[in-house]
Amino acid sequence: MPEGKAAFREVLPKQGQLSVEDTAAMVLCKPKVLPLKSVSLEKLEKLQRELLEAARPPEEAPPPRP
Repeated sequence: MPEGKAAFREVLPKQGQLSVEDTAAMVLCKPKVLPLKSVSLEKLEKLQRELLEAARPPEEAPPPRP
C-alpha cells in the first residue's frame, strides 16, 4: 500500500441500506419570549406621565360658603 493513502480500504455494501450519521443538521430551540416594552422604556414613560401630571394646574376647589 502507498504510504500517503489511508490504511483502511472503503467497503460499500452491495445489498441493504447505507447509513451516514455524521451529517450536520440544524437544531431548533424554543423561541425566547421578549417583552414588548423594555423596563427602561416603561420607567421613562412613567416619569413622563408624572411630569405631565405635575405640570398640569391643580383643579380649582369650589369657593367656600359663608
